[in-house]
Amino acid sequence: MTILSTSAKEDLSLYNNEFFQFSPDWEFMPEAKYLKFDNKWLVTAEFGCSCGFRHLCGGSVELGFGEPEDWFPETASTIESTRQVIALIRAIVEKGEHVDCVDGWCNDQEEAEPLDGELDINLETIENLSFRFFENYRFNFVKQ
Repeated sequence: MTILSTSAKEDLSLYNNEFFQFSPDWEFMPEAKYLKFDNKWLVTAEFGCSCGFRHLCGGSVELGFGEPEDWFPETASTIESTRQVIALIRAIVEKGEHVDCVDGWCNDQEEAEPLDGELDINLETIENLSFRFFENYRFNFVKQ
């Protein structure tokens, strides 16, 4: 599941649509302890799960960001859901607010697994179509 925190006080659920939903019901995610900002949101795609976003599993993060490839099929909704979420994150950061997120594997554990890493994500160097979440990483979104 993907959880996000921000310094922005606005209700992100107002942006919910068929591709993504922001919910204030994040308390069941022990990974929330890694988030830095007060306003926390569970971020889901279709089926009420974050698995509907583009992801890299922990062992393949060296692939980094990249546009969808023919050799690794992704559904149109997965691509569009991810594109729309990063566009909203970008808009929040461009307003001068702070945003971070953690993409974690939710298996009803009581304690969060240690993170595999934390990365500053410079939004000026990543196109929306190239973005994907990295499992078990904390992203701090910046505009430099």
